[in-house]
Amino acid sequence: MQQISFKRHRFPPDVIRYAVWLYYRFTMSLRDVEDLLAERGIDVSYETVRCWANKFGPAIAANIRKARGRADSVWHLDEMVVRINGKRLYMWRAVDKEGEVLDVLVQKRRNKAAALKLLRKLLKNQQRVPDEIVTDGLASYRAAMKVLGCRDRHRPGRLRDNNRVENSHLPVRRRERKMQRFKSQGQAQRFVSIHSAIYNTFNLQRHLVSRKTLRIFGSAAMAEWNAATCAVAA
Repeated sequence: MQQISFKRHRFPPDVIRYAVWLYYRFTMSLRDVEDLLAERGIDVSYETVRCWANKFGPAIAANIRKARGRADSVWHLDEMVVRINGKRLYMWRAVDKEGEVLDVLVQKRRNKAAALKLLRKLLKNQQRVPDEIVTDGLASYRAAMKVLGCRDRHRPGRLRDNNRVENSHLPVRRRERKMQRFKSQGQAQRFVSIHSAIYNTFNLQRHLVSRKTLRIFGSAAMAEWNAATCAVAA
């Protein structure tokens, strides 16, 4: 795992890790995190929390991804519209059939080139070709699959066939509202990349398991988080 250094920071590493966890784990604004820390006697500004999230979030997300197992063999792809500075952009998302977010790309277009970029990145990072790729009826997917030679694995379906990825958009929509929209394409890409890795860790499907099993899964998720954030050169 990548070594995370907290040198030259006035606050202890535990405070920094806790602030970053609060911001990405829950639907909170930076000011919400500031208030929660203040209630615990920690006087830190929301701008400092922003700096921590931007500095340590990518390294923590990278460590989490390295520790995760392989994705399932069925992928679901979809795109949603986001408005940034009055411009319409598209957030392309891929998840497996268990709801694990595989990748998110914020792009300006909703065409063949954009679909190709997402698929090529997925195939490179996952190092495998899935058994099925489920999408909606967008023609850009069919054109991209033809280029990559994956037409036999492509399964365009009705909207309900792709509910897995449609539901995966919801946490980001809630965060988008809380943040009063994303401020730039780069900021949106950085946030969703970090958020997706942490979301995967704590997405426990609690409605499908017993309370005892949920406690076990919760402990395992926190252990995974601690392992990703405690690789520290203090």
